[in-house]
Amino acid sequence: MNEETVKEEMSNQEEIEEQAQEENQQVKEEENQPEKQKETEQGQSETTEEAEGEEQPENSDDEHDENEHSLESEIKKLEHELEELKARYLRVQADFDNFRKRTKAEKEAAAKYRSQSLAEQLLPVLDNFERALAVETTNEESKSILTGVDMVYRQFTEALKAEGIEEIEALGQPFDPHKHQAVMQEKSDGHEPGIVIEVLQKGYRIKDRVIRPSMVKVSE
Repeated sequence: MNEETVKEEMSNQEEIEEQAQEENQQVKEEENQPEKQKETEQGQSETTEEAEGEEQPENSDDEHDENEHSLESEIKKLEHELEELKARYLRVQADFDNFRKRTKAEKEAAAKYRSQSLAEQLLPVLDNFERALAVETTNEESKSILTGVDMVYRQFTEALKAEGIEEIEALGQPFDPHKHQAVMQEKSDGHEPGIVIEVLQKGYRIKDRVIRPSMVKVSE
C-alpha cells in the first residue's frame, strides 16, 4: 500500500467521522426539540397564569366594593330604623307625661272641689235661711224662733267656709261678668256706670271656682 492510498483512506475516514458527528448532532437536536416545545408551552402557561393572577385582584376589588356598598346600605337601614324607634319612644314618653300631668291635675281638682256638688245642692237651703231671717216681726215668740234660725244659719255658713265655700263680694264692686250676672240696669247718681248697686241673689265660689254667680243690678 503506497502513501497516496493511505492518505486517501485517512481522508475517507475523516469524512465518515464528520458525517457521523453531523448525524449525532441532528439526532440530539431532534431529541431536544420536544423539550424546547415543552418549555415554550410551560412559559405560555405561566404567562397565562400570571395574566389570570393579575386579573384576579380586579375581581377581588369588585367583590370588596360590592360588600362595602351592601354593608353601608345595611347600616343606613339600621340607622333609619333606630331614628324611627327613638321618635316613637319620644312620642310615647310625651303622651305618658301628658297623661300623668292630666291625671294629677284631675286628682288635685277632684280633691280641691270635692264639695262642689254638695254645695250646689245646699245653696237653695241657704237662700231660704236668708229669706226667713229677712222677715220682720214684732212677736216675741217669732223673734226667738228667728234667733234660733240665725244661730243655725251662722253654723251652716261656717261649715261651708271650712270647705272653701264663700260668698262672692258684689255690692259696690265693679261689674265682673266672670262673677256677676246682671239682670237689671238702673241710673244712679251716686255711682259710676258699671257698679253693682244691688244684689238680688248672692253668688258663691268654692276656692277659686265660681259655683254660682251673683245676680245683680248694675248702674248705667
